[in-house]
Amino acid sequence: MSLTFGARLSELTASRGPLCVGIDPHPGLLAAWGLPDDVSGLERFALTCVEALAGSVAVVKPQAAFFERFGSRGIAVLERVLADLRSGGALSVVDAKRGDIGSTMAAYADAYAGEGSPLAGDAVTASPFLGFGSLSPLLDLAAKTGRGVFVLALTSNPEGGSVQLARGADGRTVGQAVVDDVAARNAGAAPLGSVGVVIGATVTGEARSVDLGALNGPILAPGIGAQGATAADLREVFGAALPHVLPNSSREVLAAGPDVRALRDAALRTVDSVRAVLA
Repeated sequence: MSLTFGARLSELTASRGPLCVGIDPHPGLLAAWGLPDDVSGLERFALTCVEALAGSVAVVKPQAAFFERFGSRGIAVLERVLADLRSGGALSVVDAKRGDIGSTMAAYADAYAGEGSPLAGDAVTASPFLGFGSLSPLLDLAAKTGRGVFVLALTSNPEGGSVQLARGADGRTVGQAVVDDVAARNAGAAPLGSVGVVIGATVTGEARSVDLGALNGPILAPGIGAQGATAADLREVFGAALPHVLPNSSREVLAAGPDVRALRDAALRTVDSVRAVLA
């Protein structure tokens, strides 16, 4: 890839708007679309999303778990989704949240960031909670192949705080330490680093005090729409870091399906609401 992920993301969000839409084909949504809870339903759901979104939004984030639950045939659908998103012009983030050590992490890196791997999108999500250094094989390979990594930092699930807001010997929270480690990876990158963080748009309390000033990378912010956050909440949560925020909306957009035009219109309305906040 001739441009880094950070550069491609900056370019595409400038033209299409800062929005990531998830493809989350869980059983409830398949049923709501009148589709069977099997591989045929998964494929129809996912490819309808690609048709609606690939040419209009900047980033699309397929949730790997909902493909993996159908075994090899589900993985094959995910591979097609990634190829079709690439052809359609959208960037893809594979939401796999991988995290391990040593040769196992290196194998995950080959799968999700390796050149020529059918599971390698433009970026992948990763969990740093075996120690940030454990992600080095993935971060190094992604940098080599021009891909991005979004590292979990402060998630909005109620269980997350017991780990992410715990304090180390230096007084920093775990979440802040992750942000600082990502910032070190992004130092000097222009126009934007390719290692991002995941911070929920619905985080409250102490989680909102994280210092993002040196991050120099994108912030994937799930929670817009059905999870309760609005575009207007982004300013309060992220403050001066707002220009680097990539809000994610899944259920609210996907609820407009299965009509392709309705899906696309729902996504574009969300883009407009986010742009209004950023203006």
